Amino acid sequence: MIDTHCHLTFPDFDGRVGDVLAEAARHGVTGAITIATTTRNSLETLALAKRFPTVWSTAGVHPLYADQGPHEWPLMGQAIADDRCVAWGELGLDNHYTDPPRALQDQVLAEQLAYIQSVRGRGIDKPVVIHCREAFDDLIPRLKSSGLDTSRMVFHCFTGTPADARKVLDIGSWISFTGVVTYRNARDVQAAAVLVPADRLMVETDAPFLSPDPHRGKRPCEPWMSSVTARRLAELRGVAWETFHDQINRNTERFFGIPAG
Repeated sequence: MIDTHCHLTFPDFDGRVGDVLAEAARHGVTGAITIATTTRNSLETLALAKRFPTVWSTAGVHPLYADQGPHEWPLMGQAIADDRCVAWGELGLDNHYTDPPRALQDQVLAEQLAYIQSVRGRGIDKPVVIHCREAFDDLIPRLKSSGLDTSRMVFHCFTGTPADARKVLDIGSWISFTGVVTYRNARDVQAAAVLVPADRLMVETDAPFLSPDPHRGKRPCEPWMSSVTARRLAELRGVAWETFHDQINRNTERFFGIPAG
């Protein structure tokens, strides 16, 4: 399987990405998608993907990095044009924190969606990784009115309720789960995980954050831990591991266009 969302350009992994990937492979995690947080970071994640054949990248501005401009949208376009860059994002809204202020997040989101739409008009059409924290009612209407295909969006690191999951599923989007779904106090997230159709489900770490139980609190979380979360998800959904494993690999390949097995 592949860790579909991690941040290998973060300081936690400086100088040891090769070792991190080797450890992941020992646990059956044969690749990773390293996610961008700014326009410049979009080129950094791409450079990492070009260096390691089992790594892919994305291009986007994280809402919590909205204040880390200037946002040089052509850099994002430069990254997305490469075959090693498999998606836009992560982008979206975050109401959990008061900084950056929502007004700035809104502005950056609007500019970013408009830029993606313009690039799509030039023939580049890749899926979108969504960051949505306590912002479903604010973000979903924005995505629906963006002109982009919401069935090609994945709401990563889902931490909402079953009702929130239904809102995401109603617009055709996918949902991805981190180690949070393994936590004993994450009952709402676990209930949501049971609701998601098998063909719209993915697994990730969001490394270096959110190590799954029984490693909760360990920093950094590493890509190999996506295998722990995947096995817990199979248990929660009452699905045999072999069946679940095959499904998430097919989902990863279908959504991102990369081999997952």
